[in-house]
Amino acid sequence: MNAGDIVAIDFGTPIGSEAGFLRPSVVVTADAFLRFRPTAIFVVPLTSTRRGFPSHVEIVPDSNNGLERTSWALVEQLRAVAVERCGPPSGNVGPAVNHQLLDILAMITGMP
Repeated sequence: MNAGDIVAIDFGTPIGSEAGFLRPSVVVTADAFLRFRPTAIFVVPLTSTRRGFPSHVEIVPDSNNGLERTSWALVEQLRAVAVERCGPPSGNVGPAVNHQLLDILAMITGMP
């Protein structure tokens, strides 16, 4: 698994406005950390519903990411999940989109 990979994750039944059920998600854990084979990683769930929030990143389907339709990364819904919860990677969003995700995470968390 690598940063930017899209993996299917079953988040279960959502409460309130949480992302839930089985859905694609983007791995945002850094490759340097993934080399240590952590038991949990950070992911950002995707949705096919455009809501226009500034914390959402549009991801257009292409041959590298394996998506079938335009999706939006729900960056404000960052989750830590067990590696066992992740399906095999179906594609990768690439460095440009991954950088956008990390920039928004930095903004949300107040990191420089």
